[in-house]
Amino acid sequence: MSQTIIYHNPGCSTSRKVLDMLTAAGRAPQVVEYLKVGWTKPQLQGLLKAMGLKPRDILRTRGDLAASLGLTDPAVGGDAILAAMIEHPVLVERPIVQTEKGVRLGRPVERVVEIL
Repeated sequence: MSQTIIYHNPGCSTSRKVLDMLTAAGRAPQVVEYLKVGWTKPQLQGLLKAMGLKPRDILRTRGDLAASLGLTDPAVGGDAILAAMIEHPVLVERPIVQTEKGVRLGRPVERVVEIL
């Protein structure tokens, strides 16, 4: 079986639920605490491409940071959002799960079942 990776925030209840779901499914995922290790541009671009999403699609708008940086303005482009996500990893919605069958944003949690 190929490697399962979860880009995880242990402080997020949804992320913890997805990690529990992966473990219950017999997976031993590599846990990447992205708030500690951060993101690289190629890494985020690869995940977005694999999910068929744009940076705005995974922008975490809860809390004040995205709005205070002006990222919630529809006129702000994907490159600016991506750059902000690299500078502020908390701006990426979580969790993101990668398996041999694809990559999914685990919101709602059930989306991860598609790639198990």
